[in-house]
Amino acid sequence: MAEQILRDRRGIILGRIQTQATGVQVARDTRGIIVGRYDPQSNITRNAQGLQVGQGNLLSSLITGLH
Repeated sequence: MAEQILRDRRGIILGRIQTQATGVQVARDTRGIIVGRYDPQSNITRNAQGLQVGQGNLLSSLITGLH
């Protein structure tokens, strides 16, 4: 499982995006709580409640929108 760490300008961690073996990416906040998922096969990003946020990978927007 690959992991990308998102940081602000000061280097403070805002969250993480983990890529699963299936290609699905999961975004987590600094506490490790899931804030959204991106499925590359459907090209749809969903929030933690499963509601469609939009098309394309919008996970970094979900994480940075928390701060």
